[in-house]
Order: sequence, then structure tokens, then C-alpha cells
Amino acid sequence: MEPVIRINPGASKQDIRQRVWDYIEEKNLANFPRPVHNRIPNFKAAFIACARVSELQAFSQTSEVKVDPDKPLEGARLAVLEAGKTLLVPTPRLSAGLFNKIIPPQGANKEQLRICASSQGVKGFSVPVGLDAKVKVDLVVVGSVAVSEKGLRIGKGEGYADMEYAMMSLMGAVNDTTVVVSIVHDCQVVHIPEELKESEDLTVDYILTPTRLIKTDCQHPKPQGITWSKLDSEKLEKIPILKKLCVLEEQAGKDVTLRVMPVAAEPGVPTDRTRTQTRRRPRQNRKQDSEGESKLKNRLPSERKARQPPERVRKESVEGKEDETGEKKEREKVTGGGNVKEGGGEVTSQRKLPLSVTTLYLGDIPAGLRVSELKTALKEREATPLRLTWQGAQHRAFLDYIDHHAADQALKALQDLSVHGQSLRAEMAKNQQGGRRSNRTRPSAALESKTAPDSGTGATTEQ
Repeated sequence: MEPVIRINPGASKQDIRQRVWDYIEEKNLANFPRPVHNRIPNFKAAFIACARVSELQAFSQTSEVKVDPDKPLEGARLAVLEAGKTLLVPTPRLSAGLFNKIIPPQGANKEQLRICASSQGVKGFSVPVGLDAKVKVDLVVVGSVAVSEKGLRIGKGEGYADMEYAMMSLMGAVNDTTVVVSIVHDCQVVHIPEELKESEDLTVDYILTPTRLIKTDCQHPKPQGITWSKLDSEKLEKIPILKKLCVLEEQAGKDVTLRVMPVAAEPGVPTDRTRTQTRRRPRQNRKQDSEGESKLKNRLPSERKARQPPERVRKESVEGKEDETGEKKEREKVTGGGNVKEGGGEVTSQRKLPLSVTTLYLGDIPAGLRVSELKTALKEREATPLRLTWQGAQHRAFLDYIDHHAADQALKALQDLSVHGQSLRAEMAKNQQGGRRSNRTRPSAALESKTAPDSGTGATTEQ
């Protein structure tokens, strides 16, 4: 089948990524988050493509499946859980280990399994899997930006999928019989020149799209270990498990020489060891200094104040101590003015807002949830608001966005939000349902009363 996207001769990996990302955006082929640039695209009909994973013989024969945490692979993670198989999901960006084993609640229904398959599953329903764990993975599912019918694959450029497979190889978790599958949109199947394939690149055996199941018959070998010479010390510091593996490899007598990053010379800074002279202030006559000080003391206080530069008013975020519930109180300190405002029952994230904002209501917040945890969840969903008004005692919060479009995008992203195993309810604030915008004045100009959609009483927050 002829690829939809034509790749120009001599194109680099980044050229191919850019071409695919641009095409998906131009044709509106992706769901939230948008734009898809620098991401594994969450393409439309991803669940249809993911459902094809159960058609593979390797799927029926395996008991442990590793699926990447990308949003378009959520359907594949759900299929693994529904089939009663063990689901292993890599830690995002390998920040805290290699794997997380998803453990659904006993007797979980389909809705609970769907939550476990989402990004919240790694947080609320998982246990870490160490390097010394006995894991045998027969099927690996990865996301891609582009793949070819010959089995070549291009990710988003950070190399995490390749590195994860190499680590699994060192652990003995994968071997030559392990099947690698990539799930993409039809347009992401393109021609990838053979010369772009590098030794550490992961290849795929099957490609699943909303309309096709492609067997690649790829002859290229998969990574058998980590190519340490292509990594630097900075990468090891960012990925603790990689650093641990490096020590184990070195103890085993293997060459773990890292790449040395060249130090770029700063403009205007000499590159040799020539000592630079420091400029010194000229010494003034002590008599003149003492006379000047006496004149300053003899001035009237009003004169001295008039000659002093005005105090700079600077806002800085100050974190207070944790209260009895473990929640950190946030306050805003204005230096120079002398006013300090501290939140009591509510915590409001202060920012300078535009003349009008659109507000979302977030309800059914579980007891014990910290505002910092909610902020993290919003950030992961790329739904960070301009301001967050926290009303934990009422199990709700209000999220302000710059306009109606931004609020709509955030609302879509938050529809399946679950924290601590409990689904949160996200919708437009009551005074904005029906598509009407909120025409609030600037925070410094008025007090605003926000009302939850399901209650007649609202909490007033000083804006």
C-alpha cells in the first residue's frame, strides 16, 4: 500500500517526524493533547487500532505484556487487563525505576479497569518492579511517530523506548522470540530509509492501525544491550536506574565508557588559563569620606528619604509549614509593601488574570487529597489553569482559564481524571454552563463568589 505521506530523498529522522506531525495537525487526525508536535500522537480511532492486539497469536500465548504509557496506547493496556494478563508499564521518563506492575482492585469492573489503564493507574494501582525481579515479557507494545512496513521505527526523539528494551535485554526479560508491536494511525506508516537505522534503534514485528494489521518480517536485530558510548553522565544523573545498571555492567567487567560532552566556550570568556585582572574601585580620601557621612547625617529625614531610590515591590511565593492534615498552606508575600495574605480553609494560586476568564468546576475530590497532588495531575493532563481555587473541605476546586477555548480543551482532558482511585467530576462552572463566558473583573478590583453546579452556596475567595 502506498504511504499517504511522501518522504523526500535524503530526509533525516527529524524531517520525517516533522512531516508526520504537520500532516496530522493539518488533517485534524488527533485527539487531545494538541498540537501533536514532540509527542506520540494521540490519533483518532486509537481504541479501534488497540483492539487488534487481541488478534495476535503472541497476545493469546503470553501472560506478561509491557505497554508504553502513551495516551494512544490506553486501549491496549485495557485489553491486557481485561484478558487477565499481567500489565507492565514503564515509569514515565524512567524517573523512578523501569517498570510498574498494574494491580487492579479485586473483582474490578470494566470502569475500574479503564482507570487502571489510564495514566492514573501507574500512580494508584501499581507496584514497582526491581532490576532483580524475574520478569519474562513475550509481547512489547510501543508508540511511534512513524513506522515503515519493513519494521523500522522512529519515536519522538528522546530514545526512551529503545533504552527500555535494552534494559529489559540486560535483565533477561526479553529475548529473540519477544514480539514488538507498534500502534499508529494509517498515515504514520511511511517509507523510512534503511540508512537511518542505528544499532540501538528498536524495530517492530507488527504494526496495528485502525484499518490494517501489518506483519513486517523485519530482519534487523533488536538492541541486545545499552550502547554506553552514546550516553553521557548527564543522562545517567537524570535516570537513576540507568546509573545503577552502569555500575552493574562495570562490575561485570564490561566497557561502560561514556560519551564526553564538549564544553562550549562562553562568548567573551578566554579559553586559556590566562589570569584576568579584576577591576578595583579607586580609594577615596578618608577625610572626604568622613565629611560626606557627616553631611548625610545632618540632612533632614525628609531629604534623606527623597534621595533614596523607591523600594521595589516584588511578589514571591512562600511555602508555609504543613498543617495537621499534611496540607501545605500557601501564602503570597509582598515585600516592600508590608502586606502578607495567607490562605485559611482555601488555597488560591495567585496569578495576574486577564479581564475575563472561563472557570471549570472540579468536584468529587476525595478526602485527604493534597492540592499539590491535584496540581501534578492537572499538569500531567496539560490542563494547568491560570489560577486554582482549592476548597478541599467541600471536596471541590475551581480552575480559571484564559478563554472559553482553553477551558474546553482542559475539560476534554479532565473527563477521565481519577485520583486516589476516585473519579473526579469536571464541568463548566454553574454560571457559565451553556457556553457563556465569565466576565469577571481583574483580581485586584473585586471579590468573586463561585458557586458549585450542585449546590446553592458558594465559597467567596479574595481575588
